[in-house]
Amino acid sequence: MTEYGRGRAPEPWHPEDPLYGDQGWTGQATQQGQVPYAGGQQQYPQEPQYQEPQYQQYPQQYQEQYQEQQYPQQQYVPQDQQLQHQLHQQQQLHPQPQPQPVYDGQGWDTGQGQQVQEQAQYQAAPVDPYAGAEPYAQQVAAGYPGEAPDLYTTPEAFPPPQPPGRRRAEPETVDEPEAEEESILAADADEEPPGRGGRRAGRGKGGKGKGGKPKRSGAACLVAALVVVAVVGGGGYYGYSYIKERFGATEDFAGSGSEESVDIEIPKGAGLGQMGRILKEAGVVASAQAFVDAANANPKGKSIQPGVYTLKKKMSGAAAVAVMIDPTKLNVITVTEGMRNSKVYDAIDKKLGKPAGTTKDIAQREAKNLGLPAWAGTDPKLMDPLEGFLYPTRYDLGKDSTPESLLKEMVKNATAKYTELGIEGKAKELGLENPLQVVTVASLVNAEGKNHDDFRKMAEVVYNRLKKTNDVTNQKLQFDSTYNYVKNQSEINFNLKEAQAFDHPYNTHFVKGLPPGPIGNPGLEALTATLSPDHGGWMFFVSVDGHTTTFTKTYDEHLKLVNEFQERQKQQKNGG
Repeated sequence: MTEYGRGRAPEPWHPEDPLYGDQGWTGQATQQGQVPYAGGQQQYPQEPQYQEPQYQQYPQQYQEQYQEQQYPQQQYVPQDQQLQHQLHQQQQLHPQPQPQPVYDGQGWDTGQGQQVQEQAQYQAAPVDPYAGAEPYAQQVAAGYPGEAPDLYTTPEAFPPPQPPGRRRAEPETVDEPEAEEESILAADADEEPPGRGGRRAGRGKGGKGKGGKPKRSGAACLVAALVVVAVVGGGGYYGYSYIKERFGATEDFAGSGSEESVDIEIPKGAGLGQMGRILKEAGVVASAQAFVDAANANPKGKSIQPGVYTLKKKMSGAAAVAVMIDPTKLNVITVTEGMRNSKVYDAIDKKLGKPAGTTKDIAQREAKNLGLPAWAGTDPKLMDPLEGFLYPTRYDLGKDSTPESLLKEMVKNATAKYTELGIEGKAKELGLENPLQVVTVASLVNAEGKNHDDFRKMAEVVYNRLKKTNDVTNQKLQFDSTYNYVKNQSEINFNLKEAQAFDHPYNTHFVKGLPPGPIGNPGLEALTATLSPDHGGWMFFVSVDGHTTTFTKTYDEHLKLVNEFQERQKQQKNGG
């Protein structure tokens, strides 16, 4: 194309144009080996073949004109003569090379080799397309006969090749809209869907669209936004809760709670913080901190024992602490050492809300089904087959607790402890007939002893009085505890003559030897003392002040202590 006209065919440039005679891409002289206007069609430079420009192919006046950038008025030479002259010089200086494929900077065949071959066919008989025309007139030159069609002007043609200096990477165009939504969790963005050929429209490597930026659908953005909101919102909530709990006012209920009750079990080793969280989860207190603050403010707050408590819902922290520091409010049954079964039955009925006598009736009726060992005995003289088998310890009560379940648990604990101590094997060593007598002796020791320091001496007294050589008491134990057991009482001052005349298998003031069975549930210390007596030869004992037990070996020493005890009793009766 020229600056003076645009058409489908090339046109001559005006002689006064500063670039007149320049047929190159960038305003420089035509490179060696190229025909400027072979057959009237412009040729493109072949960069890889020629590097240095050649000026000798032009007339001297044009070389000076190009170098000095001066364009004086020249005499016009007919165009056909000029072309023939230039063609003759070039044929002499540079023979026509064989056509070869010409490649651009990107490795594409430009087709110039074929064009040079076609143009050479018309050089033998050049035609003056401008004969008889005004030299300076603007006109459109028609194509030469036999000229190859211009393949760059049809609608479906590619654009003509550009000079290397003017080439730009063409952006990829989108042939069709992408219908599929791209998941932000896609495992492989480069993978092509099956059944589609070529590249995906509008995408480069890695699933990117125009400009190399990742393509994201509206749904993917929405999901990402929701995830961000959820994370930020969750963190904000927990942060707010933490700040409120640490620095905000402690949330607490008021009053002693509602009418609804709930059983709360505090495990062993639980601290105040864990207790507070358990109570809060059950709806007893408004916050764990309220309970902790109330427990720290109460002098007995740190003495709360583990176990089951019956508490009301929506209690203040202080009200919950007040209930839990009271041992009687603990929803447990504690069988103390030496405690009789009658007391245990009453406690179970009370804790479980059963009518009085319910547990006692079950014990007598279901004694054989509660897990007693085979050596427990079936003596018809036994007042209670379960006596001595409700092991002393604490038993937590729950919603599913029943008299049967509690009795079975107590018997199981006692049987396990007796087996552990090996009382079956030691009965004969102690001069006893069976293991049940070992438990019976232990129950007497536990009942008569005032403290744990004299249990072994008390066991020695029992064994010495049971000896056949005992001519002082004639093998009678004469323990007040046995008479009280028959009477279901715990009296110190009773009529001794009445006791000695009272005929009952359990009354050791009347019968010789041991009672048919235990008179209570001995603890561990009484059991170990029974298995390992003192061996001090003790035969008598008396507690003068009701707290300290004094042991003696002779009856005379014992009488002195008995007289002292009776005198003290008279003074207390007279108010002395």
